[in-house]
Amino acid sequence: MTPARLDRRVFVADLLAGVPEDTLVVTGLGAPSYDVFAAGDRPGTFYLWGAMGAAAPLALGLALAQPDRPVVAITGDGEHLMGIGTLATVGAQLPPNLTLVVLDNAHFGETGMQPSHTGLGTDLVAVAHGFGIRDAVRITDLAQAEDLATRIKARAATTYAQVLITTDEPPRALPPRDGVANKNAFRAALGLATF
Repeated sequence: MTPARLDRRVFVADLLAGVPEDTLVVTGLGAPSYDVFAAGDRPGTFYLWGAMGAAAPLALGLALAQPDRPVVAITGDGEHLMGIGTLATVGAQLPPNLTLVVLDNAHFGETGMQPSHTGLGTDLVAVAHGFGIRDAVRITDLAQAEDLATRIKARAATTYAQVLITTDEPPRALPPRDGVANKNAFRAALGLATF
């Protein structure tokens, strides 16, 4: 039986509505950035532009540097697959405040909807388990957003969530594309001076 696929924009909005205000959010390029921005721009969100494969390593570094705050990477399967080796380091470190959320439509959405490896047989939850991330789940029901938000709030274990989503393309909601402004706003949310 084919598992259900979710509306990504609704899932992201539901998830972010349930996490603490001080949660640090890193977005993968493209659709995840649009979805997070559409849910409401908030301090502590870092939008990646053109940094394919960088969401998970950036979130890992933040989680290690900010252990008292929840850190969430929201990315797509294509972007995530470009930096899949990062999961080895995540599995070696296992910061309890880190959550990786992979919105998986089984396609490389930003480059023309070519099939991604997840549509060709790669099981991301099994991959995460193989790298030592014990709390790895597959999400196929919108109600699971609340459970994932609870895990994020608890900061009890590194969590990995593969969220099966449709290939639908909602209207784009573009966050600011000024990298310096994004960096400065994010540093301000961390209480750090700009340079």
